[in-house]
Amino acid sequence: MSFALNRLSWLKSGLFWRTFILLALLITVSMAAWVWGVRMVERTPRARQIGAQVVSMVTITRAALTHSAPELRRELLFDLASNEGIRVYPLEDTDVIVPSSGNLAPLIQAQVRDKLGNETQFASKVNDVDGFWISFKIDDDAYWLMLDRRRIDRSSSVQWLGWGTITLLLALIGAVFISRLINLPLARLTAATRAIANGQQPEPLPEKGPAEIRDANRSFNQMVADLNRVESDRAVILAGISHDLRTPISRMLLEVELANLPSDARAGMHADLGQMDAIIGQFLDYAKPDDPAGLREIDLSALLADSAQEATRLPDVQIVSEIEPGMTVMGQAIDLQRVINNLIENARRYAKQSGSETVKIDFSCRREGNYAAIAIADDGPGVPELEIARLLRPFTRLDTARGQANGAGLGLAIVERLVKRHHGTIQLSNRTTGGLLVQIRLPLAKA
Repeated sequence: MSFALNRLSWLKSGLFWRTFILLALLITVSMAAWVWGVRMVERTPRARQIGAQVVSMVTITRAALTHSAPELRRELLFDLASNEGIRVYPLEDTDVIVPSSGNLAPLIQAQVRDKLGNETQFASKVNDVDGFWISFKIDDDAYWLMLDRRRIDRSSSVQWLGWGTITLLLALIGAVFISRLINLPLARLTAATRAIANGQQPEPLPEKGPAEIRDANRSFNQMVADLNRVESDRAVILAGISHDLRTPISRMLLEVELANLPSDARAGMHADLGQMDAIIGQFLDYAKPDDPAGLREIDLSALLADSAQEATRLPDVQIVSEIEPGMTVMGQAIDLQRVINNLIENARRYAKQSGSETVKIDFSCRREGNYAAIAIADDGPGVPELEIARLLRPFTRLDTARGQANGAGLGLAIVERLVKRHHGTIQLSNRTTGGLLVQIRLPLAKA
C-alpha cells in the first residue's frame, strides 16, 4: 500500500507524467467529442441515403417480379441473389421476427415507410436468419426482401472503435514525445542545479530552443561562470593572505625562542603558532592552481603501499591494507600523497569511538576496468546521512557528528580538489558495519 502511494505521489509530482496525463486526457476528450459530433452530423444524411437505396431496391425488385413472365421468375430470383445479394422470400404469418435495432434504424424506417407505406415491416432476423429484412407487396401477396447487413451498416461501432483506438494510440505516442520535448530542458536545468548544490561543475547548458529556455539556460550559465570566478577570486585571496601571514608567524616563532619565557608558556605558544601555520598550509593547498603539464606517470600501487606503511607508525592507528600491485596513473605524487594523508588524518581525528584510543582503518585499492578504485574506511561513529553531502564543501566542520577539531574545515575539500585535478571522482558514504567510507576512482595510465 505504501509503495503504491509513493508511486502515485511520484506520478503526480513528475512534470513529465503530469504533462503526459494532461495531454492524454485532452486528446481523449477531444477525440470522443469529434467522433460523437461526426456521427451526429452524418446521422440524418446517412439515414436518408440508406433509406433511398432500400426504396430503390424494393421498387426495382417489385417491378421486375411484376413484369416478368412466370416461367422466368425463378431465374430472375437466382440472378438477384447471386449478382445483387437480394433475396426474396414469401412472408408467412408464422415467421419469427426480431425487430430492427440500431442508431439509424428509426430514421431509415421513417424514410422507407414514407415512400412504401406505413404497413412496411422491418426486421434484423427472420426465422433465425440475419440480415436487413423489409416487407413489400405484389397485389395481395406479401414478401420479404432480405439484404446483406454489410450493405446497410458500412461502418459498425466496432470499426469506429478500432479506428478511434489506433488514432488514440498514435496521439498518445505523440504526447510522449511532446512531454519529453517540454520536460528535457527543465530536466537538464534541474540536473545542473543539483550538481552545483553538490559542489560539482556541470556542463554548460545549450543556449538554443524557445526564447524562454534560451534565456533560462543563458542566465544559468552566466551564474555558473560568476560562481567560478568568485571561487577563483577567493582562492587567490586565500593564497595571498596565507602567504602574507607566513612571514609574521615565522618572526613570532623566532621571538618566542629568543624571549625569556617559562617552558610551559613557550610550549603553548609554539603549539598555537604551529596550529596557525597548519591552517595557513591548508589555505595554500586549497588555493593551489591546477597544473595539467605537471602530471607524470606514477606507480600508484607503490605510493599507496608506502602511505599505508607510514601510517602504521602512528601510535593511535591500526591499518589493514590490501593493495593490488602494478597500477599506474597520471598525476603528481605529492598531491596523491596529500590525499591519502588527509584521509588518514581525518579518520584519526574524528573516527575514534568513545573510550577508545585507537582507530582501525581499512585501506584497499584494486583495478576496476580502466580505473583504480581506492577505498579508505574507518570504524568510527559515521556521519548523519543528511550531512554527508556537506563534508566535501570548504570550511565545513561537523563537530556534533565527528567530534571537535582544530582546523579550517578544508581537509576533505582539499582531497576532492586534488582528486578532480587527477580526473577522478570521490564518493562518501556510511558503512553498514559503522564508520565512514571514502571511495576514490582514478583513471589508469594508458599504455
